[in-house]
Amino acid sequence: MKQNSLYIFIGGFAVGILFRSFFNLGFSFSIFLIALSSAIFFLYYLNKNKKVFLVSLFVLAASLGVLRFDVADLNKGNPVLDKVVEQEVILEGVIVDEPDERENNTRFIVNFESLILETNKEVSGKAIITADIHPRFSYGDTIHIEGELRKPKNFVDDDGDTFDYVSYLSKDEIFYQMFYPKLELIESGGGNPVKRTLFAFKRSFLEKVGKVIPDPQVSLLGGLVVGAKQSLGEELQEDFRKTGIIHIVVLSGYNVTIVAEAIMRFFSFLPYVFGVSIGAIAIVFFAIMTGASATIVRASMMAILVLLARATGRTYAITRALFIAGFIMVLHNPKILVFDSSFQLSFTATIALIYLAPKIEKHFHLVPTKWQLREFAVATVATQIFVLPMILYKMGMLSLVALPVNLLILMFIPLTMLFGFITGMVGFVSTLLSFPFAFVTNVLLTYQLKVVDIFASLPFAAIEINYFPIWITILVYVIYGVFIWRWNN
Repeated sequence: MKQNSLYIFIGGFAVGILFRSFFNLGFSFSIFLIALSSAIFFLYYLNKNKKVFLVSLFVLAASLGVLRFDVADLNKGNPVLDKVVEQEVILEGVIVDEPDERENNTRFIVNFESLILETNKEVSGKAIITADIHPRFSYGDTIHIEGELRKPKNFVDDDGDTFDYVSYLSKDEIFYQMFYPKLELIESGGGNPVKRTLFAFKRSFLEKVGKVIPDPQVSLLGGLVVGAKQSLGEELQEDFRKTGIIHIVVLSGYNVTIVAEAIMRFFSFLPYVFGVSIGAIAIVFFAIMTGASATIVRASMMAILVLLARATGRTYAITRALFIAGFIMVLHNPKILVFDSSFQLSFTATIALIYLAPKIEKHFHLVPTKWQLREFAVATVATQIFVLPMILYKMGMLSLVALPVNLLILMFIPLTMLFGFITGMVGFVSTLLSFPFAFVTNVLLTYQLKVVDIFASLPFAAIEINYFPIWITILVYVIYGVFIWRWNN
């Protein structure tokens, strides 16, 4: 009863946020739901029917989900900045995240500190700024900005679908944008000193690796090892999407788990519980080293839960922990449930690894265990099944070659990360000494890129699905949930 109540409360809270993400009926609607849940609970008080109690709990949780989103949605920007939207302005602000370097431009997240009119006026508000690649700026730089201030707008993508760009940015409390303003450095050294040091280390690491490994290999390695925001180019990224391997381009829960498992194997002479503990600690430090962005923190939490599931075998306990972790994340920022793809994919993939993978492993007895082929096959099939509805809804692309590509590439990712990391670290000592490690790393990266290129060039590599509505996506996940529940019972 208690366990069912927990899942029903979390489910109701998620349904409330999901509903409010698409429909805004005002604060009165959440008050109505609270009153409705009270009425249903009164019925339970009269007849002591447990099902009636669970219904009242679900409705109450849904009302709280709606209310939580209403509170989060109150922040729509700064009134002072709103008055100068679509005007030429002069602002000063601090770069609060690692610059996102693309092929032709760089994007900064800037937190404004002052609006310069006749006199300086203190303001606060985040903006995404698209600027030229040069001059280069870093995390923590205070910059002088001159240009037109705009509000983000939704846009129609190449498939004719409307992308809710406003909500996508609002989940990170970004309500403004500027395109190619004039930028000048005022001073460096701002922001969080730990993050500043970590980003500086990451930049130096990539510079060392870039001296001995060419592009696009070094850009792929940067995403694998340190979650670097360097562009692979639109054409290559499209190939990664077609082949269903886009998840390795950015630092994900999979990459983080690899780091932890490698450390666990290194300390395999210790009792198993100590190895798992060291692996979990390694995930925390690795997340900090790579900048501890919201995406990496979520991936790290999911990776720790996967390690615990494997170590303890207590599927139910880990599943409960996963849902509680997801609930805490959504409670903190309700907009990630619908508008943050990384959270959605990490959560669903983790459920697949914890819950589905052990169930289907017995059907893979023909796949050899050598080089972890069976483990990669099971994990790939399980995660592909679970993330497919989300990918179809978000990207509208069904990869028909995802399974063979993942099998051909994933077995070499741990080795690539190991040699890539050694290449960078040795490069701090001597570029010459790093050449042997760079050679192996480059061979591995070139192999992976070649696999992607070959399979992406196949005419049947992927199918474009122009319309996959949200209600079908939700329905599929409901069917998944019922299927697994009945399977386990």
